[in-house]
Amino acid sequence: MPSLFADGSAERQQAERVAARVREFSDFLVNVVGVTDVGARFPYRVTYHDSCHLLRGLGIRREPRVLLAGVRDATIVELEASDTCCGFGGTFAVKYPAISGEMGREKLRRVVQTGAEYLVACDTGCLMHLRGLIARGQLPVRALHLAEVLAAR
Repeated sequence: MPSLFADGSAERQQAERVAARVREFSDFLVNVVGVTDVGARFPYRVTYHDSCHLLRGLGIRREPRVLLAGVRDATIVELEASDTCCGFGGTFAVKYPAISGEMGREKLRRVVQTGAEYLVACDTGCLMHLRGLIARGQLPVRALHLAEVLAAR
């Protein structure tokens, strides 16, 4: 993040060079390479969680959905309040574990209401948090990264 460094500094210039070459996975596939169908087949009911970092930080909402729409045999169901935080938020989960846990459980209540077999997200922090809550709650859903769904044949 170049803005962390002083204007004109060598560190800022280096950060800007790196940032210019780095893209988020779904953004790269859809907007750089122009790929919307990777030949994946995933015959399950799927819902998608918009992570705060991806949605608010990078402004990416459409791209993961475009890629999921190209997955053969997948039934995509929109998650109510898909853009609501799951409660992980980096150190937030450590500083406020009770609130973090309840936010995640609320997210998962909505996921279960969709009837989805899989919850898909692009943020490993969200996935780690939600997978833990799924396991502890013995919920009938699995959480996967978008790349795992796109790799399915």
